[in-house]
Amino acid sequence: MSYEYKTVWQATLKLQTSELPTSMSIYQKTCRLFKSSNQIIFKITGVCCSVFFQVFNDPIHGHMEIHPLLVKFIDTPQFQRLRNIKQLGAAYYVYPGASHNRFEHSIGVAHLAGQFLQALRDRQPDLKISEEDIFCVQIAGLCHDLGHGPFSHLFDGKLIPEVRKHEDASIMMFDHMVEVNELKKEMVKYKLVLDKDLEFIKQLIVGCPDGENVSQHGLCKDKYFLYEIVANKTNGIDVDKWDYLARDCHHLGIPMSFDYQRFLKFARVCEVDGKKHICVRDKEAANLYDMFYRRFSLHQRAYQHRVNNIIEYMITEALLEANEHIKIEGSKQKKHKLSETIDDMSAYTKLTGHVFDQILNSSDDNLKGAREILNKIVRRQIYKCLGKIPSKVVTQLFLTLCVVTLDYGMKGENPIDKVYFYSKKKPDKPYRISKEEVSKLLPADFNETFLRVYWKGEPDDDESLETATDKFNKWCTKNNFPLLQVIDPEDGGEDEAEPAEQQQVEQQ
Repeated sequence: MSYEYKTVWQATLKLQTSELPTSMSIYQKTCRLFKSSNQIIFKITGVCCSVFFQVFNDPIHGHMEIHPLLVKFIDTPQFQRLRNIKQLGAAYYVYPGASHNRFEHSIGVAHLAGQFLQALRDRQPDLKISEEDIFCVQIAGLCHDLGHGPFSHLFDGKLIPEVRKHEDASIMMFDHMVEVNELKKEMVKYKLVLDKDLEFIKQLIVGCPDGENVSQHGLCKDKYFLYEIVANKTNGIDVDKWDYLARDCHHLGIPMSFDYQRFLKFARVCEVDGKKHICVRDKEAANLYDMFYRRFSLHQRAYQHRVNNIIEYMITEALLEANEHIKIEGSKQKKHKLSETIDDMSAYTKLTGHVFDQILNSSDDNLKGAREILNKIVRRQIYKCLGKIPSKVVTQLFLTLCVVTLDYGMKGENPIDKVYFYSKKKPDKPYRISKEEVSKLLPADFNETFLRVYWKGEPDDDESLETATDKFNKWCTKNNFPLLQVIDPEDGGEDEAEPAEQQQVEQQ
């Protein structure tokens, strides 16, 4: 991804107030456009002023015009840190193309949020979507992943206390970013109301599943649909998912069938039980099932890939081993161990995926154990998978067990059951569509859980590996556990058909 500082959007407008122009899209319907190289000039009699947009050339969304207020958030150490947070964690050690980071994903989410709201505003002017609404939603999209630690969900799940999720850390980092970079002054320039809009942005990051926070923060029910753009807790259809599905498929080399642009064409807002919800045309139901199946498929083939799982486990072991011995300086020159950095955003800003190389290249004797684990990853001496069994019993017979859950994003529920549709003849009458009305071939269950069993012995100890495999098989037979997957521990390849690039990496 690159961005061009020289691109200028020049607008010649008749201003009704002293406000700065806040987006180019607001003038599209009322201005004659004259294109000249990298400039778009809006011709209207009145006062001349310029708004400097920044253009990001993205492999997924093409050229994205980013408003200068959003650029102020991007050009901070807290956001730039995301350049060094891998989007897919340890999957890079399985899929060589999965090198993308949270930085470009976050900008993509902000871009899609703007596109989504502009499509709704053009289609339904009566929604009265304001420029301030668009700013808040785009800033939320931009900042929704600020709280991720090294290797993304790996760090979030193992080293951050269980009472906190990465969204909580994102809120803390957002507050820190706004404060230390004096972004409140920039927000005021574009007529944002600090107390109300800052709280609203944080609510958009976390999401609002039941609407309990709407009245608390002054958002009327007519604008409830704004909560369904970035983090849709109602049914999981949001711009965050659209970007990561498209971006991850692109970098993993896996085809992407769902087209979010088509969804934008058929999305509209309807009233349901007194609140405004985003609805979609009835004929799009099958496409939405495709979207959630693609999510399931990515978990199966990449996010929960058995080699990815065990490398994440090994990295976690190394980080826990190093936790007490790596100190990161935070505010007031206080030193924090890795797991404590979450309590000091100044320290957390400095914690990125570089910690892997810091441990690997260290000569500190205290880090010897962690260094040995990471050296095994680098030399591809990873723990061997003996097989997978139903997730019924956790036993101490084997040294390492990984619990794997695959679903459509809402545990065992069908997310499409929570989507509202409308028909061509009755666009303002939302209704639900049952699974049976779409296809009889859709899944009966929407989640599965199983255990993967790994052996942690030395890679060249074939005799012990064979003994462990034999004991595992006998234990499964004795306890009446069917082997869901019989694996040759020496085989690094996946059991399902997969891209050749992955097979080559795993054979290293």
